[in-house]
Amino acid sequence: MKKQLAEQYEPSWWSKLTQSPYFIYILVSPLFLVLLAYVVYPFYTTFVQSFAGNNKLANYQKFFSLKSTANLEALWNSLYISVISVITCAIVGVAMAFLLERYNFPGRRLLSVLVLIPMALPPLVGVLSFTFLYGESGIFPRALQHLFQLDSVPFSLKGVWGVIVVHTFTMYTYFYLTASAAIKGLDPSLEEAATSLGASRFRVWRKIILPMLTPSIIASSLLVFMVSMASYTAPLMFGVERTMTMQIYLARTNGNLDMAATQSTILSVVSITFLLIMRWYQNRRNYQNLSKGVSVHRSEVTSKPLKYFSVFLSFSGTLILILPILVLVLISFSKDGAWTIQILPTEYTLDHYKALFTDEKTWRPIWNSLKMGFVATIGNIIFGVAAAYAMVRLNFKGKTLLDVLITIPWALPGTVVAVNLIAAFSTESVFTFNQVLIGTFWILPLAYFIRHLPLVFRSTSASLMQLDQSVEEASRSLGAGWWHTFRKIVIPLTLSGILAGTLLAFVQSIGEFVASILLYSTSTIPLSVAIFQKLYAFKFGTACAYGVLQIILILIVLLISEKLSKGSAGSAI
Repeated sequence: MKKQLAEQYEPSWWSKLTQSPYFIYILVSPLFLVLLAYVVYPFYTTFVQSFAGNNKLANYQKFFSLKSTANLEALWNSLYISVISVITCAIVGVAMAFLLERYNFPGRRLLSVLVLIPMALPPLVGVLSFTFLYGESGIFPRALQHLFQLDSVPFSLKGVWGVIVVHTFTMYTYFYLTASAAIKGLDPSLEEAATSLGASRFRVWRKIILPMLTPSIIASSLLVFMVSMASYTAPLMFGVERTMTMQIYLARTNGNLDMAATQSTILSVVSITFLLIMRWYQNRRNYQNLSKGVSVHRSEVTSKPLKYFSVFLSFSGTLILILPILVLVLISFSKDGAWTIQILPTEYTLDHYKALFTDEKTWRPIWNSLKMGFVATIGNIIFGVAAAYAMVRLNFKGKTLLDVLITIPWALPGTVVAVNLIAAFSTESVFTFNQVLIGTFWILPLAYFIRHLPLVFRSTSASLMQLDQSVEEASRSLGAGWWHTFRKIVIPLTLSGILAGTLLAFVQSIGEFVASILLYSTSTIPLSVAIFQKLYAFKFGTACAYGVLQIILILIVLLISEKLSKGSAGSAI
């Protein structure tokens, strides 16, 4: 009898395993394995390939050679464009956030909604719309030439500054969103105290407001810098022939994989160095607001001249923000090949939209993007949520390493990620079950998964940090197991954060172009590459119809995200 009771109450092998101090490493080992296989290994393979040949430093010597300065010029152009883009986006984004959060004026509500429109424009589509509006053969330059009977267009977006203008328009929202959130939480008592001590408005702005916005500005700066370094279409469309992404693309298409690996390694070093500099600058001081004042209320604009001026600015801003989408919609109805030297298209048709859903060749890129984006996003959910839970809730050696490995893909341009995958998986590998991935369906979802894993990881981590751990402890004390608690308590209460990162990752996958242009095959052409191909075949109507569909898909996803977030918040309450 005693023996039976002992056997009955003896812990099972599963209970013994879960109580072991080493069980936590069994849980996190798949995360490290995935990151090792698809982040570290490809990066290492590219690094090794850059030293290929008898003379291990031959590729680096060629890169930095003063006899052929193409690579050095490309590196300088990429750095210059990226740094200036960060500055211009910061000026526009922070100024818009300050204006819309601090002041109440006619047109503010409309402008506060439209200010987010560039988020619905994927980078390639944004460049396309600006080319049609302000390029050398764009609508406005041609209209002014015709109006004033000029021999040539009076202005056009081209060169480095054309690229910077497009970057500013399409990326200022990164600064606007983070700065808006930070400004809402600023304590007005700090500014009131500084003003009462005789500080001018400019000094208050420089010494109090800007320093308190530093964490949000640093985060946005990193994002804008990385996206600008990876920019391919804007330099190509506006005549900047030498940038790092262009050089990598040319080396890859010409079969010079060793030089492409060298260029990718150097670009990786530059990007990671910028990341480290920004983090060092942010960690120099403490930006926490220790006071308990209320957030700032908007000041009413009472002066009549300022009111009229604000109405004019609101109208102008609204027009500038919606024009890129309006011109895409207009040209999407134009006949391919019919719009040449005219200011606006003269012939219109519905055939492009019919072809999107009836013609198999036209529909295939859309279906490819949806399918590959869905596969990548499923992977992002599984590993992003698991990594976030491990980082926030578990204690183990290697947490910092896990955080760095997940962040690295976001710190690397898409071109570099693509070259890393090409270097690693052009041959059979144990990580691909002895299969060659290049040229198959799986290589693009893998690239999207790697690139956008940090989005799900970061948003889920933020939600978990806000969830009191005592809720989980209460569930377990009532007899619920870990898996039941995770499924019934943790997931529902953090669903809004998971959904935000998931839908953003899906949207980014649909619009991903830079990595796609290096990795796609004829059977896996994604939507972004199809737009690019139609544009260069002078099929502007079809290209814009694709672009409009891409914008609609992104808007639908963003609306679903907002609805689900509100629903999950309500259920949590």
